[in-house]
Amino acid sequence: MLSDQLREKLEDLAKRLRPRASQLEKRFLDALHSGKDQLPPLDDRQAAALRAITPGAALRALGEGRPIGEFFEQVEYNGRRLAKMHLPPSTIIDALEQYDHLLAGVLEKLVPKQVDDLRWVREQLLFCVILTLNNAFYQVREAETKTFYELFRVELESRSLDDLLQRFVATLAEFSTANRARLYLLDEDATVWTLGASINNAKERKTKSASWRIANSEALRDHLSEPRCVIGRETAHCAPDAVWSGRGATLWSVPLTSGTETWGVLQFSFDKDFDWLPRERELLAAAAERCWMAIEKARLVEGLAAREEQVRQLAEHMLHVEEAERRRISRELHDEAGQSMLCIRLQIEMLETAMPESMAAQRDQLREVRNTTEHTILEIRRLIAALSPAVLEQLGLGAALRQLVNRFRQVSPARVRLALNRLGALPKKTEMIVYRLVQECFNNIAKHSNASAVNLSVTTADGYLKLAVEDNGIGFDVEEALARRDSFGLSGMRERVALLGGTFQINSTLGVSAPGVKAPGGRSSRDKGTKIVIALPLPREADLHGAPGATRETATRSVRVR
Repeated sequence: MLSDQLREKLEDLAKRLRPRASQLEKRFLDALHSGKDQLPPLDDRQAAALRAITPGAALRALGEGRPIGEFFEQVEYNGRRLAKMHLPPSTIIDALEQYDHLLAGVLEKLVPKQVDDLRWVREQLLFCVILTLNNAFYQVREAETKTFYELFRVELESRSLDDLLQRFVATLAEFSTANRARLYLLDEDATVWTLGASINNAKERKTKSASWRIANSEALRDHLSEPRCVIGRETAHCAPDAVWSGRGATLWSVPLTSGTETWGVLQFSFDKDFDWLPRERELLAAAAERCWMAIEKARLVEGLAAREEQVRQLAEHMLHVEEAERRRISRELHDEAGQSMLCIRLQIEMLETAMPESMAAQRDQLREVRNTTEHTILEIRRLIAALSPAVLEQLGLGAALRQLVNRFRQVSPARVRLALNRLGALPKKTEMIVYRLVQECFNNIAKHSNASAVNLSVTTADGYLKLAVEDNGIGFDVEEALARRDSFGLSGMRERVALLGGTFQINSTLGVSAPGVKAPGGRSSRDKGTKIVIALPLPREADLHGAPGATRETATRSVRVR
């Protein structure tokens, strides 16, 4: 933005002001320290940063033969420092105007005839400085916003506590430009500091960090409970691991607190003297608070996940025990009760045959007993098949479902349509659960729905098995049915589906539903009816083909009921 003419004017002005430069700078610093001329009193760091961005600093750089671009790099750097020191832009502009006022007074004495001409030079230079400062302040705000956004993204995307801690520390190390960074956590008994995450951007050889544990003491915990910036040899005494902290020249330490107790600490090591500024300290303190909240949340989530896994394993074990008990009962019925009933039937038939014609009345009574016995034998066989379907183990899910459909037709007048689409090789556990789900659906339809048409379809697609059972019965109130404590049919089905990580959806209408959708048997969906849709994930090695995308999208680990 500086023209050649302006550069020449500035170089000429630098030569003229060289004898008065030190005196002008002293008067300016006195005004900053004392708060004269409506300026607030500033500390040494703020005054030094302001001194480095004045037009006098630009003229001094030109007088020493340095390019003007180097001065504006200096303005940008010190502008970021001023922003991090919470110095308001209005105060900075007032200070620069104060310096310009002092400079104008000096120029009136040195070159009174050129004051008006040099005013344009001063104004252009001051404009460029303010523009550069504005960019520097923007950079600080942008870096802070980016850091907080990244921390928020890390919190959302992290899949484990270790991943969360490592990415948190990496983000804050990038913000602070630290050569090394670590996060230590104190155990529940407050006896050991454990290294939770470590970043090493230094050129030195990286050290092993995964298993470091340091004994705690009350003195160490108290020392780490205060945020601090330590420069020099004392860095070795401000961290759980003195060897690590002693490698740098500067150490920043920020505690992670819960209430009034310190349970962790974030530490950043630098290879040079690097005093932190107020805005940096405040951001790291806010980040530490957010980090601790994220740690507690991650621990709760992991604890909940572990308990859910225990419940899932217990439910799976109970399901296994249930199936084993079903098989045991079916064997007992077959080997004991079934065989005994067959012997009873044979004995009755032999007695019936041996009786003379004169005992016709008694023979008729025996015939009735024999018929009752035969009916009981058939019921026992039905119970055996329901408890432990041999066809499922021997011929697979498809044959077992066809058998279920045939049995359902014997107890219900409803017309059943069965659609099986490329089931392929399925895990035995999945086959058993699907069989039990269909069995429960048929039992409910036969007992409660008064349906005249039932559709049953089982398909596999893109790693999922989809089961859909639809009837045109009288329907029911889903929420009321799920809330009933004396009914375990729907709840049991939902638990079986959740056990495999599938989804369970049920729709039942007592009145009007969505128009334009055909129900079983070609009836309008305005009629009553119930539809259950279940999606179960399958292992990768199963032979699966084809795939509606909707199945994949709904097959999450949550259990949904509509």
